[in-house]
Amino acid sequence: MITAGSSYTDTRYRASVGTGYDGVVRVSAGGNFGTGTLLFDGRAVLTAAHLIAGVVGPVSVTFDTQAGAQTLQASKTLVNPTYLLANSNADLALVWLSGAPLAAATRYDIYRDSNELGQVFTMVGFGQTGTGSTGATSTNPNALRLKAQNTFETDAATMKSALGSAMAWSPTAGTQLVADFDNGTSTNDALGRLMHLNDLGLGLNEGLIAHGDSGGPAFLQGKLAGVASYTSSLSYGLIDPDVDWLTNSSFGEIAAWQRVSAFQQWIDQSVRANYPNAPTKPADVKKEVTEGNSGTTLAYFLVQFTGTRLDASKVVSVDYATRDGSATAGSDYLAVAGRLNLYPGETQAAIAVEIVGDTVREGNENFYLDVFNPVGAIFGPDIVKLTAVRTILDDDVALG
Repeated sequence: MITAGSSYTDTRYRASVGTGYDGVVRVSAGGNFGTGTLLFDGRAVLTAAHLIAGVVGPVSVTFDTQAGAQTLQASKTLVNPTYLLANSNADLALVWLSGAPLAAATRYDIYRDSNELGQVFTMVGFGQTGTGSTGATSTNPNALRLKAQNTFETDAATMKSALGSAMAWSPTAGTQLVADFDNGTSTNDALGRLMHLNDLGLGLNEGLIAHGDSGGPAFLQGKLAGVASYTSSLSYGLIDPDVDWLTNSSFGEIAAWQRVSAFQQWIDQSVRANYPNAPTKPADVKKEVTEGNSGTTLAYFLVQFTGTRLDASKVVSVDYATRDGSATAGSDYLAVAGRLNLYPGETQAAIAVEIVGDTVREGNENFYLDVFNPVGAIFGPDIVKLTAVRTILDDDVALG
């Protein structure tokens, strides 16, 4: 991570354990090193395709959490089928883990709205370090997890339309979010000078991705809105805002993140397709789940749409959130909240909730899942919320 301040050791740039970033991970793939983000189900990590595509050999993911470090091997990887390196299009990949990560590793929902432009985001990663004045000065990715902020100012395809041949690649419209690295001066305001998107930045909070941050998250409102993809130094005629004319993540350069909201259907359906033993009909739903002694296991809720879509091309969605009964979120199960989309052609989908295993004798416990705010459908007359319950069966033995 390249920072606007004089040193990356400034505490404002540290994404320390226990501060909400423990699900941002290091990804190692055949000599490539990058960053990734643990998704909402605790079984898959979202990262950049260019780290994974064509890799021969093992892929591993390393967590750094308040409960300690953990490295897990990948059991499966999937590169987005429309990935195109030449244009950095659909630069996304999913990595499924060989085991359950520590419960202390934060799980993240994805950002599903399309209003990212103009919003300040937080980027996190394990990339090279340096300052905006010097660019990257470390030769290898960083062992520390760092963070900084920036603002999504434009879409990469819009930038291509403005710059033409000054950009050597052709991004797909609506799929790449772009930010520049400002130092408070109009001279080095890249998007201000190139596209008249005048913004002098966030002062010392500003940053930009570098080598090793690829695949890392851009968070909006605590949700995963972007996946770090590339940096570039751009000029147009006599306009060259880069402080040193090098592509090294210095002031005056730009970076792009894959727009997660544009790929949510691929993410959702890929994750769902790999749920182990997920129910496919109501008769398959297990309302009681054995706790286990360690790690986490999955309990499922099945949401079905039995109506008729007025427009077959539209998404039907509901919001959902877990709620404590006698079971307590964090110690007995991991709370989830988000939006479930049923895409065209889908009539049902499972919601997975992780049950936390332990060896403490505590009896059977229960928790709830509330489903509310339907869009594109209704629950029925006078119904505003649906609720289902799951019972966690205690399998521990008491010692006398």
